Amino acid sequence: MNNHEIDYKIHGEEMQCVEIELDPQESVIAEPGSFMMMPDGIAMETLFGDGTEKSIMGKIFSAGKRMLTGENLFMTVFTNTSHGKKHVTFAAPYSGKIIPLDLSKLGGKVICQKDSFLCAAKGVSVGIELQKKLGTGLFGGEGFIMQKLEGDGLTFVHSGGHVIEKQLQPGEVLKIDTGCIVSFTKDVQYDIQFVGGIKNSIFGGEGLFFAQLRGPGTVWVQTLPISRLAGRILQYATTKRGEQGSILGGLGNLLDGDGR
Repeated sequence: MNNHEIDYKIHGEEMQCVEIELDPQESVIAEPGSFMMMPDGIAMETLFGDGTEKSIMGKIFSAGKRMLTGENLFMTVFTNTSHGKKHVTFAAPYSGKIIPLDLSKLGGKVICQKDSFLCAAKGVSVGIELQKKLGTGLFGGEGFIMQKLEGDGLTFVHSGGHVIEKQLQPGEVLKIDTGCIVSFTKDVQYDIQFVGGIKNSIFGGEGLFFAQLRGPGTVWVQTLPISRLAGRILQYATTKRGEQGSILGGLGNLLDGDGR
């Protein structure tokens, strides 16, 4: 194996964290800001890129690709410099599930949403996956630029809400909201399909396009994309409440279900 072999344990239900066990000189890479806790004996180093590049140009190219996905230019590496086993813990940035993916059992490559990567064994390459079809590029939204995780080690991605794993048979098609995709294996074909129908398009409330995934392969689907949650919070925050100049005042709050 080219990647470091690591053991792990996931804690929690909906607000999860992953505890990585490192043998002496083993390392794990993580997104800046995902670190939660660690004991003495673990060294932390910030790298330009994901740590798999050898040349300066390779590091710059890798960092540039990460910029396209909206991620940080840098990765943080945590290495066990002691003589015994040590543990370092990383937490997901919002409520949901952490999904462990063993790339050695998934064909060496997984494609995931651009903000879902959390951490991985050192040696895993974190790059970008551009959808090649014109329609996907124009209308793919959240699914146009995705991350690709390559290597033969363990990697961890996080989702919003609950996660459903779907096994697609050859030729089997699954239609998904573009924001609900967490990740899928490399043999799954990704495309965009128009919802169809004037009423569906205007009044359906589900957008104009579906993501269409065709098997064979495995797909991980999340129930609550962070973009959907943020949209609802923004909608609620910008809606004028009954006490803000309403004639109904407190009665308006009661009608809204706010009986304080």
